[in-house]
Amino acid sequence: MSDFRRIVIKIGSSSLNHPEGGLDDQAIDRIAQLVAEIRKFGVECVLVSSGAVAAGVGKLNLKSRPKNVAGKQAVAAVGQGVLIEKYALALEAHGLVCAQVLLSRIDLAEASRYRNAQNTLEQLLRFHVVPIINENDTVAVEELCFGDNDRLSALVAGLVHGDLLVILTDVEGLYSANPKLDPEAKLITEVKDLSEVVGVAGGPGSSLGTGGMLTKIKAAEIATRFGIGMFLLHSRHMEDITKLIQGERPLGTYFLPAEHRIMGRKRWIAYGGLSEGSIFIDQGAVNALLTGKSLLASGITGLEGTWERKELVRINSPEGIEVARGLVELNSDELEKVRGKHSDVMLDLIPNLEGKEVVHRDNMTMMLEC
Repeated sequence: MSDFRRIVIKIGSSSLNHPEGGLDDQAIDRIAQLVAEIRKFGVECVLVSSGAVAAGVGKLNLKSRPKNVAGKQAVAAVGQGVLIEKYALALEAHGLVCAQVLLSRIDLAEASRYRNAQNTLEQLLRFHVVPIINENDTVAVEELCFGDNDRLSALVAGLVHGDLLVILTDVEGLYSANPKLDPEAKLITEVKDLSEVVGVAGGPGSSLGTGGMLTKIKAAEIATRFGIGMFLLHSRHMEDITKLIQGERPLGTYFLPAEHRIMGRKRWIAYGGLSEGSIFIDQGAVNALLTGKSLLASGITGLEGTWERKELVRINSPEGIEVARGLVELNSDELEKVRGKHSDVMLDLIPNLEGKEVVHRDNMTMMLEC
């Protein structure tokens, strides 16, 4: 048996594409075989799979991915059916059942829908089903989309309380420089501090995918802050995941879980919910938040955006750096009246408040470490 109970594997378009177009059936067969092997160790497996657009391009015999939104969404609608059918047949050969779960950004942005998605995935896993998750590209609009499945996979890892996130890619891992351009580039096998490697992440991915190395660094930030280790692995070595769950370290890059981890609802506050606006605070308030205090009106210097009570807002330093995110106790009009004022004055001006905090520390997640 493995120390891991549940892992999430993200498969990018580049890992599924056939050189001549469409999906590579052999790649999907390998993934199904891998999932079956992982299950033998008593480990549950959740897949986050790209490939719908690439599958649609192949099915429609198009020469390239459409450039306009309607074209992409139409091709994705065709491709989703092709993709899940191939997965279902491949997994069925190993006695496994899969389920397609299409998520939109709004599904994780609203707390109730977040819980519903979480409950559905938990029930699927109790049924011993392999969830195959993708963004619902056919209806997503730009301002309400994940942007790439790397970020989605990290959010899913938190959603299902995964123990490990593995992102399959078309390189061996994270390098000190772009290995396609710099022959002196060296593989970074372990990352403890993400701030030290952000600068080495390259640009965007291929024409059939949307994720470059920078999106994988962002995924690592989310996963590791959730207390989940993340491993970058070349898709041609995907079978090495069985080594990972046995405690070995194959060729690739491992991002260690963060020392200060966020749990429970604070995960949703940090990365699930969509913020409605920003609160700007002075340095004294920044220092107070960094020591675990709640946000009071006296430290607030400005507002941006409009919101209602209990909605999510960003809390920014004087330099505009995001310090925290939290659920605010006053709407934007109320807060404009009391910003910079003492708590007693705030309670006199807004008498129906439950407490003196603008954002209580229990409803806040720090985005900036000490």
